[in-house]
Amino acid sequence: MKTITINTESIGKTFSQLHKQLSASYEKCFKEHCLTFNNTLGRGEVRGILLQNNISYLEFNVQFEEDVALIVNGIVSKTVNIAYCSGGSVSHQFSSTSKEVTLEPFKTAIVSNVNSQSNTIYFKKDTPTTITLISAYKLDEGYANTTVQKQLFNTFINNKKENTVFLTSNNLEVAEKIAQLSSYNEKGIVRSLLVEGMVHIILALQIQHYRRDVMNLNTNKGSLTSSEMEEIKELSMFIKNYPEEANTIEDLCRKTGLTASKLQEGFKLMHNTTVNDFIRDERIRKSEKLIKNSDLNISQIVYSIGFSSRSYFCKIFKQKYNCTPTQYKLKTKLAATA
Repeated sequence: MKTITINTESIGKTFSQLHKQLSASYEKCFKEHCLTFNNTLGRGEVRGILLQNNISYLEFNVQFEEDVALIVNGIVSKTVNIAYCSGGSVSHQFSSTSKEVTLEPFKTAIVSNVNSQSNTIYFKKDTPTTITLISAYKLDEGYANTTVQKQLFNTFINNKKENTVFLTSNNLEVAEKIAQLSSYNEKGIVRSLLVEGMVHIILALQIQHYRRDVMNLNTNKGSLTSSEMEEIKELSMFIKNYPEEANTIEDLCRKTGLTASKLQEGFKLMHNTTVNDFIRDERIRKSEKLIKNSDLNISQIVYSIGFSSRSYFCKIFKQKYNCTPTQYKLKTKLAATA
């Protein structure tokens, strides 16, 4: 097993250490660091940025030729690490004598370092793996901790005496936000601001999901397998791409091979909504784009996105955008000519 050790004293030193140990090429654009490698150790990319609230964001998109242990040594004992797996799987240990926890796709590991500075992440060989890691450390009492830091530590650290790992239920919302973050093509300060904004959205989703999971710990929620979650993910993307399709629950069950209850459970876990409400919301999102970017009139848009009632469409559109579709179209035209 290959061992890679990094210290998180600063993100610059972290990437300097990864640069040497991965034999990677290194590039820095404004505040963002990027490593790429393709050698006997493996291939992939590692990106990272330090945000304003002393919160770091790291993204690993890698495939190693041998098992790899990544030892991450923090600068203080109290640290919150939020790890999300988008593909493959990784394992985590605080030390060689502590329990090893496996993180699978669409799940989050909330790693609360209370009295230890070290974390070890294990990557399996020949396995394409995508994992993101958001970390925040608690400053000394003499320093001004930000509101974001205080919220993270109030949620994940306070009142704990030992190191803990909490595995959340599956969450596709975070995967979608990470994919959106990775798709940004902007450079420099624009990209930096976009990344920072999206990381805060991801943090909010993670806190919300964690609290929901804690509330449901003592209830019988049922569970979905990884393959079933993949089916839900693919179905979600299909609906996003073709929201106008007139699919019933029975149609979607046949498409995925899942029962109606599994289907509803999956959408509740991933999107915190029902299947029908998810379809309705995606239709409204598509209508907003058509109003902005097409010459179709409102009636044409209503029927092109799968609604049969213009009055119902106008009602739910106004609930979301606080104006009628006609008013929205007028505002869009005025903004374009201003």
